[in-house]
Amino acid sequence: MADAPELVTVGGAMVDRYYTLSNLPEPDGGSYVRERRDGVGGVAANVASAAARLGRDTGIVSRVGEDAAGDTVLADLRERGVDTDRVRRGPEESTYSLVFRADGERMVVTGGESCAALALAEGDRPYLRDAGVVAATAYVPERAADPLVAMAEADEVTLAFDLSGPLAELADRAMTPATIDRAVGACDLFLAGEVALAAYLDHHGADDPVAFLRERGVERAALTRGADGATLLTPDGTLEIDAFDVEVTDATGAGDAFLAALADAWLLDGNSPEEAGRFAAAVAACNCRGDGARGGLPTREEALALLR
Repeated sequence: MADAPELVTVGGAMVDRYYTLSNLPEPDGGSYVRERRDGVGGVAANVASAAARLGRDTGIVSRVGEDAAGDTVLADLRERGVDTDRVRRGPEESTYSLVFRADGERMVVTGGESCAALALAEGDRPYLRDAGVVAATAYVPERAADPLVAMAEADEVTLAFDLSGPLAELADRAMTPATIDRAVGACDLFLAGEVALAAYLDHHGADDPVAFLRERGVERAALTRGADGATLLTPDGTLEIDAFDVEVTDATGAGDAFLAALADAWLLDGNSPEEAGRFAAAVAACNCRGDGARGGLPTREEALALLR
């Protein structure tokens, strides 16, 4: 297909409901809502939106409910130029996240059933095969994850895979540990944050992330640490990437922006690991300047300006 998207994401697209609290409550404690607003989120939708903002032809395979929240999600993606032809709608409630923030920290609680009901349709397969890169996370439900990972194992797709969360958080609604292991071994780019990676290593009784990933055949990976930067695994070794020092308004979605930019520069453009890592760090930093998961997504020119 000549008009196939350069990057296709598979997974969640949802509404985010933000609550700024007086404090994050302890168990049996309480807090006060100082401000409330609605936005949009979902890792797959965030990654697709970031790539589209960088100028990539982008699509998403997802599922939303036949409700007002689903209307909001679809309208936002279309406005950003993301192809939504592969977004299905069902009778279940659209998935949503409650984001609680206080004193620079946050907690996220997710509800709704649409994301968990996602399955790959037969027509999705050629759409994914023709994409330059397919990006997915461990939040993809097993019924959709299993065939997608099988395509990666057969070298039918170039897969960028984000571990996203600890295994306990994924239980019964996302990839199983066995499918995650397969995805790690089959992907062309692996990404994990500190919390998710620590839980995954603990599950396997491992303590050296680089050695663990190398044993599974991972050649390209980004192990992210927020404001402390990231370690890139390359075919030739490891490389440290510093985070940019910017005034942070909201770090929500920074990891998703980083993944989109790293796939853009490293997998699609074939830039060097250092160039790709610095570009991804710049895109993530720009997004932290805005409010919400997509509030500060930069154009390519804006990200390059920060690099300069």
